[in-house]
Amino acid sequence: MFVITGPSGVGKGTLIRGLMERIPALELSISATTRAPRPGERDGVDYYFMSSAEFERRLAADGFVEYAAYAGRRYGTPQDELQRRLQAGVPVVLEIEVQGARQVRASMPDSVQVFIAPPSLEALRARLIGRGTDDGEEVERRLAVAEEELGARSEFSYVVVNDRLEDALEELVGIVSSRLD
Repeated sequence: MFVITGPSGVGKGTLIRGLMERIPALELSISATTRAPRPGERDGVDYYFMSSAEFERRLAADGFVEYAAYAGRRYGTPQDELQRRLQAGVPVVLEIEVQGARQVRASMPDSVQVFIAPPSLEALRARLIGRGTDDGEEVERRLAVAEEELGARSEFSYVVVNDRLEDALEELVGIVSSRLD
């Protein structure tokens, strides 16, 4: 199992898409969330969208490998889906927040944990603004969280700095490939 984490806007999703294209045997774990779907997102494909009550019910039943609160919403990795894939021998990629990565590390210490870092906070600010998905206040809130998360990078076995996308992707592919052999 491969855990990919890092601050919002650092390019985790883009790197993971490239990783999955280059190593087709990998499968991306689908997270559950209490947030509403964004335009074009589909339940069971992008996320499992659920009510807060359903999320809490599953949480109480130990139904998540990890879970986190982020931006006022809950996110989690469903236990049953992940175990089904791992038992079938499928290498799984989790794209999760730092606090979730810590939970996975505690319960599944053999997971390969990769932290994706920006080249600088200013570069991250430019990326967040360039995405155009958040207003100025949200960008500043995400940057404050990112500063805290960047302090955790030394906890991870691997750190990939996403300065040039192709270089970062090559490094990530190398890490994953070496652990699959």
